[in-house]
Amino acid sequence: MAVELASKKPVLIWNKTFETMERNELKKVQLERLKSLVERAYHNVPFYRNKFQEAGIVPEDIKSLEDIHKLPFTSKYDLRDNYPFGMFAVPMEQIVRLHASSGTTGKPVVGAYTRNDLALWGEVMARTYTSGGVTAKDVVHNAYGYGLFTGGLGFHCGAERVGATTIPISGGQSEKQIMLLQDFEATVLGSTPSYSLVLAETMDQLGVSKGDLKLRVGFFGAEPWTEKMRVEIEERLGLEAFDIYGLTEIIGPGVAVVCPYHDGLHIFEDHFYPEIVDPETGEPLPEGSVGELVFTSLTKEAFPVLRFRTRDRTRLMYEQCRCGRTMVRMEKITGRTDDMLIIRGVNVFPSQIEEKIIGQEGIEPQYAIYVTTNEKRLDDLEVQVEASDKLYNQGKEAIDGVAQKLTNSIFQTLGINVKVTIKDPRTIARSEGKAKRVFDLRKSE
Repeated sequence: MAVELASKKPVLIWNKTFETMERNELKKVQLERLKSLVERAYHNVPFYRNKFQEAGIVPEDIKSLEDIHKLPFTSKYDLRDNYPFGMFAVPMEQIVRLHASSGTTGKPVVGAYTRNDLALWGEVMARTYTSGGVTAKDVVHNAYGYGLFTGGLGFHCGAERVGATTIPISGGQSEKQIMLLQDFEATVLGSTPSYSLVLAETMDQLGVSKGDLKLRVGFFGAEPWTEKMRVEIEERLGLEAFDIYGLTEIIGPGVAVVCPYHDGLHIFEDHFYPEIVDPETGEPLPEGSVGELVFTSLTKEAFPVLRFRTRDRTRLMYEQCRCGRTMVRMEKITGRTDDMLIIRGVNVFPSQIEEKIIGQEGIEPQYAIYVTTNEKRLDDLEVQVEASDKLYNQGKEAIDGVAQKLTNSIFQTLGINVKVTIKDPRTIARSEGKAKRVFDLRKSE
């Protein structure tokens, strides 16, 4: 269904009933679903029942949406402590699929889905695709990884839900991907933002231009990326880049997405109830405040989650968007409350450094950040980036000049000195999935 706008081409909306619902009516839906969720979690998940008893509350205490603040938080550690199936609210015979987080340390977080959960996932992913104008006429090149990671199959089910032709290419084999992008004439790309730039780099190596492709839109997520990286992706691939947000603990991709106005990500809050809390105290913050994002999954059956602390830092915007959707928007994630680096007393978010890298001419948007401790037991920060072919051919003097410019730019933002090392082209390890950018070696020193 399309909403006509005077200043913009028609904006497609998949589920107008909920996505444009009056907020008072939406709150009634949310409260009804919250009460049902609390009942199910209390009676079917021993972890939550114990948490309720410790807090001295029962399901009947939840009488309004504001009462959600009475409920206990859920952390990633709680989920790992109950690995693998301790957080499930239905017997295994009702679970038709398992996924798991892509975490590299400790036990993964296991997500479970009933048939209804998979239908829900298809619904919110259909909303995601439709936000970018995708219809049954499109061809989706899905380069998200298939497997336990939720990205590939999440984007797959949404594409099929809207009726688009789906190419389940997954990650890797970049040269083959470029061939298929041309031969199958894909109009939609789904991948991590870092892998989309690997594809752009592969195109350059093969002599393929963006004009040789039919790509129109792309959906990128699963890792932090800046507005400048969005511009970089759009310019190199010749498409409109849409930011998406999701996490295994809630459902996978499909929690939120930008619309064509690119003014915050619409949260599908009829299914995923958002809060902003103080990351230190856990207390709710006033509307419009920047803080930690917390989600409650209102409708999931197999793996319901109450007040999950995402550790992502953002703020919520409740005013109606120009696209016609009434659902709350979240600003692009500015960092995390748990992976923030503290360098000599200064709070540093990797996204701040990435923004400077993307804005510096002569280097590619491939980088790695290393934090070490020197002989004086002080923290050192090194940023490794790649020279473009053009800069590399200009020689050492030009490379040193760009390194100094980037050093100065980062200093102006962070107020600390960093070591910038410009590597030869294509020497920094590429990722076919979620890119690992930060290496905090202090933990192992």
